[in-house]
Amino acid sequence: MSPERPPTTLHEQFGVTEQQIKEAAALLREGQLVAFPTETVYGLGANALDLASVERIFEAKGRPHSSPLIVHVSLIEMARELAAEWPDTAQRLAERFWPGPLTLVVNKRPIIPDIVTAGLPTVGLRMPAHPVALALLREAAIPVAAPSANRFTQLSPTTAEHVRRGLGPRVAYVLDGGPCTVGIESTVLSVADQPIVLLRPGGISRTQIEDLVGPVALHGQPAAGAHPSPGMHPQHYRPKTPLLLVTGGAVPDAGKGAYLQLQTPPLHGATVVVMPAAPREYAARLYAELHQLDDDGYDWLAVEAPEETPEWEGVLDRLRRAAAPEG
Repeated sequence: MSPERPPTTLHEQFGVTEQQIKEAAALLREGQLVAFPTETVYGLGANALDLASVERIFEAKGRPHSSPLIVHVSLIEMARELAAEWPDTAQRLAERFWPGPLTLVVNKRPIIPDIVTAGLPTVGLRMPAHPVALALLREAAIPVAAPSANRFTQLSPTTAEHVRRGLGPRVAYVLDGGPCTVGIESTVLSVADQPIVLLRPGGISRTQIEDLVGPVALHGQPAAGAHPSPGMHPQHYRPKTPLLLVTGGAVPDAGKGAYLQLQTPPLHGATVVVMPAAPREYAARLYAELHQLDDDGYDWLAVEAPEETPEWEGVLDRLRRAAAPEG
């Protein structure tokens, strides 16, 4: 008996038809908003070169204009056309990690509207690894600005259903490509200046980057005004249920709660969700678990803090911002 043939088309693998790709691409070219899957989270896409289209993203998300957008491309050559300068370091990183969850911040050309970049002279560029996203970008034949497809500071979506529930009629079309596999947003790395600066940890670890290009600097919390990268707001990635980042199993002793456990069991009663011990597997499950727990009506969610290592930086960044107090 011959082995089962692996899926060879988007429809076989993700349930997405060629006609759906064409319809979504046409809407993007017409200036509408399209949500689509990437390997990290679902993105809310608009024509990055059209000011009015991009403005719809900010309106739909309730996003402040001080938070720039990442522009998605289907080829390294397209990225180079949008960059005023494309350093050798950018080329090396793109050749190694694209398609993939790495955003490169470079000096931009005037063709990109200032609304995309929060008025900054730089732009974040990324080539997503999800086959549906790449097919959409190739069919649309335009660069696509796409933050996460959720309301600003809320929990990012990793399924099409998360998008529908979070944004509803604000989106013209939701392209359903199944659950995202990386599960947290891309790493954002500025190569516009020297030294290279890690602006946001994410799907590619600092260790992987430094193995290729050497040491990178770490960016602190930005001051008031435009942020050099998305995802830098102090309160971000937040479920509706209050979230606590804890150590030693120190969960609240009152109310109905759930505890995302790595190693240490809770000191008091709680619904326990045992999380993967490896950073990549943990990240892939994190948002999906938090969405589900949000639906289950808990009074609080407690998350056991992972260890402080470069491999856990992306997860820890999301958890710290999700747990940050208001104000």
